Amino acid sequence: MKKIILIVIDGLGDEKIPQLGNKTPLEAANTPNFDFLAKEGMCGLVVPWCKKGRLPTSEETHLAIFGYNPVKYNPGRGVLEVLGIGEKIKKGDVCFRGNFASVDENLHIIDRRAGRIEDTEDLIYSLNKIKIKGVKVIVKKAFGHRIGVIFRGKNLSAKISSNDPKLIGVKVLKVKGHKRMVKIVEEFLEKARSILEKHPKNKNRIKKGELPANYILLRGAGKLKNIKSFKERYGLKAAFVAGGTLYKGIGRYLGMEEIKVRGADGTVNTNLIGKFLAVKNQIKNLDFIFLHIKATDNLAEDGKFLEKKGFIEKIDKNLKTILDLKDVLIVVTGDHCTCSLRKSHCNLFNPILIYGSQKDKCKTFSEKECKKGSLGILPQLNIMNKLLTLSKI
Repeated sequence: MKKIILIVIDGLGDEKIPQLGNKTPLEAANTPNFDFLAKEGMCGLVVPWCKKGRLPTSEETHLAIFGYNPVKYNPGRGVLEVLGIGEKIKKGDVCFRGNFASVDENLHIIDRRAGRIEDTEDLIYSLNKIKIKGVKVIVKKAFGHRIGVIFRGKNLSAKISSNDPKLIGVKVLKVKGHKRMVKIVEEFLEKARSILEKHPKNKNRIKKGELPANYILLRGAGKLKNIKSFKERYGLKAAFVAGGTLYKGIGRYLGMEEIKVRGADGTVNTNLIGKFLAVKNQIKNLDFIFLHIKATDNLAEDGKFLEKKGFIEKIDKNLKTILDLKDVLIVVTGDHCTCSLRKSHCNLFNPILIYGSQKDKCKTFSEKECKKGSLGILPQLNIMNKLLTLSKI
């Protein structure tokens, strides 16, 4: 049986962009190594998993890639973020993912990411002093402007909505749901706002003409679920390489080992060569490695299609590191498409290539070319079964 290396390039697929000659960033990119794998392997398109009438989310699409139906197995984004941070979750904890944000005096959102603030340690230290009767609140730093928040106490509920409208220029939403939990979250948000408004760091940011991180947006409430691990489910010894907290959280949730790489941080400056070298060095001890690469998604969400194209080329250059591996399936796909002109996730099919088994007539790796591939159109939940089948051929 062949080993499997699954490379998920976040937000890989895109729409055609006039400034790129009516090509997607992937189609416009110079990718000789991806093209080699496509030419010598099999291609197709993947239908990302999503709820009807919604756009695909990162956590749901990743769970689907690994064959875990999100309807049953999604514990909530907050749980996955907190696991990714490295925090232990106790039974009954309610976890949220959060953003530092900038709001005006009427709670209208100026910037959902507070100017993508990164140095948030002082702010988080102050937030951890918040006291709420009967509940312990734990705030932990994730990546950049992101945080994980744990509410720990008796009889807490995850049935509570987000206060994040995911838009700027509008007022933050009122949280709704379980009555007691709403009261607890509202008290936290009010106390957090008071602390952040008065915080010296934010006063200093305003003096420098920067946006203050003066509010917390919360979403993705959830409680940890007991599930079969990836190894229990598939009989494969698996590990992950990731920089972003969500993707570390997914790996940990599924019981995968972590392969740590210095400088792997989920940005455009992530240590790509280090990631690929780690995969190459560790695959001999494992059956399956999940390698996640994040920045393509962030660049598209910021509308930076030229930079997305350039980063895809950078991935391709570093991919060469693993091309000489034997008896390995190399799989490359995205979790969902992120459309640069819309600056958001979008409901398009993702390209996929599988190298190391059979071969079809595709000559390059792109959305357009993968339509011709022998894999056809795959529902995302079917990917693992397809890989297990091909690994035995």
